Amino acid sequence: MTSVLALAAVNVAPVVTAIRCGRPSILPHLAGVGAQSGIALTFDDGPDAASTPLFIAELERLGWSATFFVVGDMVRRNPSLVRELVAAGHEVALHGDSHRAHIWRTPRDVVHDLRRAYDTIAEVSGIEPRWFRPPHGYLSAGSLLGARTLGVRTVLWTAWGRDWTAQATPESVARTVARDLRPGGTVLLHDADCTSAPGAWRSALGALPLLADRIATQNLRVVALRDHWAT
Repeated sequence: MTSVLALAAVNVAPVVTAIRCGRPSILPHLAGVGAQSGIALTFDDGPDAASTPLFIAELERLGWSATFFVVGDMVRRNPSLVRELVAAGHEVALHGDSHRAHIWRTPRDVVHDLRRAYDTIAEVSGIEPRWFRPPHGYLSAGSLLGARTLGVRTVLWTAWGRDWTAQATPESVARTVARDLRPGGTVLLHDADCTSAPGAWRSALGALPLLADRIATQNLRVVALRDHWAT
């Protein structure tokens, strides 16, 4: 019994990285701190036929590129959307095959889940993912093992919009992001509501032009993660 508890403790120990306070300074690479000339924009949980095309259109209007952390199951439902994202100049990254927290799963199960999603994304998009973000941002020993096995870099975020709730609005999302918006940061939003309140993605979509005004005053570029460390 003691050994079982010890193994469980080891598996969930990495979840402490989910604590956002101080993460950018203590674990800057994990938090997504990059070039001070820009902001990395990321979206989780898609692609979804009802919402992702609207994000693609708005990002094109704004002249921004972004990284989409996609779910393998959603990719298999919407393969053409993944190809559309890539064709539009965006980046697709690994968010697992199912959107289940890794801390409640065995390392073997998590590694299998990540491998399946990785292979799905690579097959559909023609590009091997470079980045990984665990569901809910909760890392486990299985998450770390899977990322190392697949050769992907784990990236969380420095700012989020809390855009997954039924109470979220474009204004509330923009205000929440703005509190932690700093040069070199990584922003987390959602382009789908597979695990959010129904229709919650509209708050993130509506927040983009509001954030554009604030970002413009700081003279920052909005880029995908591939450019976040390359500039």
